Amino acid sequence: MSIDVVLCVPSCEGPVQKAFEVTGVTPAVASTGRMNEIAALEPADGFSGAVINAAAFPFTEAMNLCRQLRSRERSVEPIILLVDHYQLDDLTFRENLFDDFVVGPFDVAELATRLRHRLRRAGNESVAPRVEHGGLSMNLETYQASIAGRVMDLTYMEYELLRFLVTNPHRVFTRETLLSRVWGYEYYGGARTVDVHVRRLRAKLGEEHAHLIQTVRSVGYKFGSTNERDVD
Repeated sequence: MSIDVVLCVPSCEGPVQKAFEVTGVTPAVASTGRMNEIAALEPADGFSGAVINAAAFPFTEAMNLCRQLRSRERSVEPIILLVDHYQLDDLTFRENLFDDFVVGPFDVAELATRLRHRLRRAGNESVAPRVEHGGLSMNLETYQASIAGRVMDLTYMEYELLRFLVTNPHRVFTRETLLSRVWGYEYYGGARTVDVHVRRLRAKLGEEHAHLIQTVRSVGYKFGSTNERDVD
């Protein structure tokens, strides 16, 4: 099976890097939009797509890069733009230059889903719809999860909470952030809702793997076992 190599300009860090890891896609990072640098990074069978962070360098340069990638003899597609809210109006009448866009602050799960979806629509079938960590395996398309080969019987919200934590490993999230990001801003339940779902998830992970969801005293929860201190 071939490996999808996606051009990433001008960097691949933070949530962008994690989205690539979740989808199983290899980034080819070009620090500038210069075509000679990009050509030097291109694999023999071409790029499977591109992620252009239009919020990280002048918007006109980002659009010019998209135009050049589109007009090459070996056109690059799909092209996904990363933009700030204030750049949304500038996308009007430029829809032919890109295939999709994500508005910052960038969410790992959203970016990974859009990247996977666009690559598959373009015919790149090697994108892995699965994320694995410490014996836990999650199929992000079929909403199935297993731990040490044992299928987990999860409710929809239990799955969504676990998916969010797994696709943002080692980051500490407050209960309030988890409520808004998993249940949605319109959800009026209290922090106890998160605690109840975490307790159920730990029970379903089993005693041997319950530690994968860690409690950070007086803050919230994180997935994984490192000592990183990023807090949202």
